Amino acid sequence: MPNEEEKFVEDIVDQDDNFSMWYNQVVRKAELADYAPVRGCMIIRPYGYAIWENLQRLLDARFKETDVQNAYFPLLIPQSFLQKEADHIEGFAPEVAWVTRGGGEELEEPLAIRPTSETIVGHSFAKWIQSYRDLPMLLNQWNNVMRWEKRTTLFLRTSEFLWQEGHTAHRTLDEAEERTRMMLEVYRSFAEEDAAIPVIAGRKSENEKFAGAQRTYSIEAMMGDGKALQSGTSHNLGTNFAKSFDIQFLDADGQRKYCATTSWGMSTRMIGGLIMVHGDKSGLIIPPRLAPYQVVIVPIWRKEKEREAVDELVTRVEKMLKGKVRVKVDRSDNTPGWKYNEWEMRGVPVRMEIGPRDVQNNSVMLVRRDNRAKEPVALDALETRLPALLEELQQALYQRALAFRESNTYSTESYDEFKRIIAEKRGFVRVKWAEDSAAELAIKEETKATLRVIPLEQPEGGVQGKCIYTGKPATCEAIFARAY
Repeated sequence: MPNEEEKFVEDIVDQDDNFSMWYNQVVRKAELADYAPVRGCMIIRPYGYAIWENLQRLLDARFKETDVQNAYFPLLIPQSFLQKEADHIEGFAPEVAWVTRGGGEELEEPLAIRPTSETIVGHSFAKWIQSYRDLPMLLNQWNNVMRWEKRTTLFLRTSEFLWQEGHTAHRTLDEAEERTRMMLEVYRSFAEEDAAIPVIAGRKSENEKFAGAQRTYSIEAMMGDGKALQSGTSHNLGTNFAKSFDIQFLDADGQRKYCATTSWGMSTRMIGGLIMVHGDKSGLIIPPRLAPYQVVIVPIWRKEKEREAVDELVTRVEKMLKGKVRVKVDRSDNTPGWKYNEWEMRGVPVRMEIGPRDVQNNSVMLVRRDNRAKEPVALDALETRLPALLEELQQALYQRALAFRESNTYSTESYDEFKRIIAEKRGFVRVKWAEDSAAELAIKEETKATLRVIPLEQPEGGVQGKCIYTGKPATCEAIFARAY
């Protein structure tokens, strides 16, 4: 019979057998989130919310480096606001939830529970912006939104979710484009440097762009099952919303002009991406920069007389590290083996074992979560070695994910081969493309693959050859994949 520790890990299905089930089991066993009593909603538990807080802290600091300020706009949006931008309301209509009664009375005008805030921000910008001296206006808000989803998965797609949404207004279309690309780069650097997730930054197709946008950019990541996950988007809205909401300013030349606006967002879906990119058969692996606890200390003793000395060293080490790394001491009555499995499943980057032998040697044993490599470290070297080890682990997770993406990315000029790759393999397919919306929809219908992104990085000197589907001269290279 398997012992308790072995059985605990066996409870998680193997990724290769059923990736979707593995994902859901890890989310719930690691106590990241749970289902809410309202269909399609989720409860984010403290451990999951701690990851979100770290994401929020790091991303918010990156925003502020670009002069963005935080604000807050209301949850409820008048129906008339949504109707002002035709493409926008058409794109969101199936997902909008409405409030029609309040205090027992019918409302004079239905109120939308915000699916996004472009309309109410546009209304406010029209009041606040009068002169070119008021520009650029660079705002962000951390909030929740509601989109009435029919099929939901914890973190990846829920009816209510947390995110940030940035909204900016500019004097010219060029300035708006510059800001749109700037925020895309903020998302790319955050994903790769903090979340250790390699991404492809690029432009969305006309079919896939945001409702009401002139141009949409995104970062796309490859999950552990080879599917794509849109992980952050940045939209150049042109003057569409400015004209709908009359956001005008008096320019230096004395002419009244419409502002060019942008919006951009990243959500709790990023936590789902984190799980699916880095996790393994034992559960989560959380990159150190986002981990709620970067190191967990497990005290070890067999005899009661060993306990006092071990406890003393554990307390000493805890005090030494406090404020330098995020540390957790597991003083529960569970066995060391159970604790190892528990914290491995929760994805803590480094485990620190302290037992009688470590007391004698005035050292500790460090164990990496990603490869389980063990390393004894003398106490006087710990404050230097542990942060260095965490950074090594951070980089190793990124390189491992990058190697996985590269080994599961294919190029082909044959549509028959394209169909075989999509049907039989996992990953991305890079093809020559002529930006044909009808062809894109046909490919989706035939293969269930979607055009994820037209990468910013294109071949030097332009693309030579024919579109994989239409045979027309190719204008770019594009990435297709099945996606979440």
